[in-house]
Amino acid sequence: SNNNPYASFGATLARDEEQNLWSTPHDVTHTEADDDRVLYNMIVVRNQLDKDSEEWQKLNYDIYTLRQTRKEVRSRWKHILEDLGFQKEADSLLSVTKLSIISDSQNMRKARDILLKLSEETNIFPTSWELSERYLFVVDRLIALDAADEFFRMASAAYPRRPGGDRADEGPGP
Repeated sequence: SNNNPYASFGATLARDEEQNLWSTPHDVTHTEADDDRVLYNMIVVRNQLDKDSEEWQKLNYDIYTLRQTRKEVRSRWKHILEDLGFQKEADSLLSVTKLSIISDSQNMRKARDILLKLSEETNIFPTSWELSERYLFVVDRLIALDAADEFFRMASAAYPRRPGGDRADEGPGP
């Protein structure tokens, strides 16, 4: 009914998700990583420009492209997590907030190594992607679940690098 204060809750969450791909922006535990600050700064600059200007259009396109890239990377990770059997847990495994911690300091080096290996040996990240600390937490969770090596194997199969070191431009490989 129209008197229900929760009636628009789903629509609000969808809007918030569109504004910020990592967590609900109003969440006090939201982590602001470097890639979040880059996006935020681009939005601030764009909003100070005249909408009819060429600079505004260029920044608007860059913001859209960055958001789409982040969405695509998250989708790739989610796809692999679901293929690993984490259908119900995929979103929570990908969720990183200020309260997120590395489960074991011994895992930090292994998590960094796996993340770097994913970046260098697979197409799970676009060529221009700068590694996000956010995915370090995700890899740490996979190590704790004893699923990191299997995740890497599946990422290598689904998003292989092309021979010669070039990354594939398209989605999953054969």
